[in-house]
Amino acid sequence: MSKNILGLRTAIYQVSDINEAKSWYANVFQTEPYFDEPFYVGFDIGGFELGLQPDETRTEKIESVVAYWGVENVQQEFDRFIDAGATVAEEPQEVGGGIVVAKVKDPWGNIIGLICNPHFKIQ
Repeated sequence: MSKNILGLRTAIYQVSDINEAKSWYANVFQTEPYFDEPFYVGFDIGGFELGLQPDETRTEKIESVVAYWGVENVQQEFDRFIDAGATVAEEPQEVGGGIVVAKVKDPWGNIIGLICNPHFKIQ
């Protein structure tokens, strides 16, 4: 039986300065974009896409959906993002079963989730 939904492919963050955001994201995710145009910048993060789109109209963002990026050590990556200019949205915490999560805000107000889930493996 085939599945219609194949899994998450892309998380897109809207930013007011795409060139500044491109540099910041390249630094914190430790990779250069594979797609780089004025209307969209795409990064391959472990086989998933992180996209940046310019949006100069929105200044305040509402947290309604959070994409969590898998990491081996949440505290270490959380600290590295903060050192790079992110701000604390949610301190690292274990939420049960050895799963640790945290959230930071990028300089444009987007929420970036970090997660270490020892029970979840990409198939």
